[in-house]
Amino acid sequence: MRLFIAIPLSNDIRTSITDCQEMLRASGVKGSWSPTENLHLTLAFIGEYGDPDDVLDAVGAVSFELFDLRVRGLGSFSDTLWAGVEKNEVLEKLVRSIRGALASADIPFDRKKFRPHITLARRSSVPTDLSSLSGPSLSVMTVDSFSLFRSDRGKHGMIYTELGRMPASSSAERN
Repeated sequence: MRLFIAIPLSNDIRTSITDCQEMLRASGVKGSWSPTENLHLTLAFIGEYGDPDDVLDAVGAVSFELFDLRVRGLGSFSDTLWAGVEKNEVLEKLVRSIRGALASADIPFDRKKFRPHITLARRSSVPTDLSSLSGPSLSVMTVDSFSLFRSDRGKHGMIYTELGRMPASSSAERN
C-alpha cells in the first residue's frame, strides 16, 4: 500500500489551481495534469507500507496550531510543474514533527529535503521562463488538519483515498 501524509487543500484553493491549470493549457503548456480531487501538499511520502494504523498511531500525537498556507508562483522540477508555497515556520515545524514521529516509530519515509509545492502537471512541457506565466489567483487557506492518504493506480490515473485526518491542536488560535 502506497502511503503519504499531506495537507488537503480547501475547495477555493483547488478551484484557483484548476483555473491556473486551464490558463497554462491555454498558453500552450502540455502535460499530464493533476486532477482537482488529487491536489494536495505532501508533508511526508512513506511509499509502500503495509499497516496504515501504525502510521496513524505514530502521527496521532503530533500537535500544531492553525496556520495560513500561502500559495505563490510557479516552478518546476525537471518536467514536473508546480505551484509554490510561501516559506512558513509553522509548516516547517509541522513537517519536522511528523517526520520525527515516523522515524521514532521506525516507519520508513522519503527523507529528501522538504520543498513545499503543489504538483500541477507531470511530464509537462515546462517553459524555460516561467516568469511570464502567473500562478493561482487565490493564494491563502487556513490549515486546520493534515491527513494520511493511500495512493492506488486507477484506470485513468492515481486515486487518493484519505485514511485518517489529524486536526490542529486548537481551533481558537492562528499563527
